[in-house]
Amino acid sequence: MTARSLSELFFDPAALAAEIESRGGRPFHARILREQVLGAGIMDYDSMTSLPGRVRDSLRVDFPILSCRELDSSVAQDQTTKLLLGFPSPEDQGRHDTVETVHIPSLRAKGEAGATLCVSTQVGCPVACPFCASGRAGLSRNLAAHEILDQFLAGRAIGKISRSVIMGIGEPLLNFKAVDQALRLVHEELGLGARKITLSTVGFPDRLRAVAPQEPPFQLAISLHTPFDTERDVLVPAMKGTPIEEILEAGDFWFETTGREITYEYVLLGGTNDSREHASTLGRRLHGRRCNVNLIPFNPVSDSDYNRPRGEEVEEFRASLEEAGVVATVRWSRGLESDAACGQLRLRAAQR
Repeated sequence: MTARSLSELFFDPAALAAEIESRGGRPFHARILREQVLGAGIMDYDSMTSLPGRVRDSLRVDFPILSCRELDSSVAQDQTTKLLLGFPSPEDQGRHDTVETVHIPSLRAKGEAGATLCVSTQVGCPVACPFCASGRAGLSRNLAAHEILDQFLAGRAIGKISRSVIMGIGEPLLNFKAVDQALRLVHEELGLGARKITLSTVGFPDRLRAVAPQEPPFQLAISLHTPFDTERDVLVPAMKGTPIEEILEAGDFWFETTGREITYEYVLLGGTNDSREHASTLGRRLHGRRCNVNLIPFNPVSDSDYNRPRGEEVEEFRASLEEAGVVATVRWSRGLESDAACGQLRLRAAQR
């Protein structure tokens, strides 16, 4: 294994141990190194005083702890922090492939709870939802498992993480091998339980049915956005031709197999998918299913034809679902003055 960062070596314990021994360390020093970084969150070699100095000095020369660089960041008034992280391009080592990672502090009193970390899984996105900035430049490549791990380590350096949502840039089910590998390490060594991690997908039915029996280390959220097939073909182009009922049936299978309820995500686009007909039809489709709905008022994106709905319209939509017996909550996005829409910071950087 030819690694370029310490985080990459964490996925091959034998290679990590061999690397430490080649620098004058002992096998148990590899375990200490894992505990220092993954367990304790120590992000510089100088602070790893339980390792021999010669080992630290040698690693410092050859192995940065993370493979990524922070290229830009923005911090909102509520301390939501969005990072633009650059990973070396496999095709051009002088260029960086960029993704966004967002650290969202809890609104509870300081010290009572950690933050939620929003993590990306691909460089760009192939789904190309027209209201989302993430897919405007298409898909460049999948992230490797260590590049997904890097985002957790970079986010934890900002502050404690108590939850994670895999709903940044990219479609996780189209890079599932790396996503699964990274999340299992995060679950086992960073200590985030499966019920503290939510993976968001547009809901490829065959992939959901394949993943469900594998005891996945996460909760599932499916981005639905409309109850009408023809409209979903427009709003989620990558799923064109896939009936919504097939996706819902795959969600039912997920619950039956894992015992975990589905969250259906619904971005409310003012004047597009927020009508009474949309709400009542969605309520009928979901009635009796073990699920809940997360309503997300649209975040403004530059040059977008879509609008953010008014607060009273959002509440009317939520109330209609509740009347149909569907549990629904509203997630007003944080950090709106700080490029809150997914992919916005990356898009602005590319434009610059």
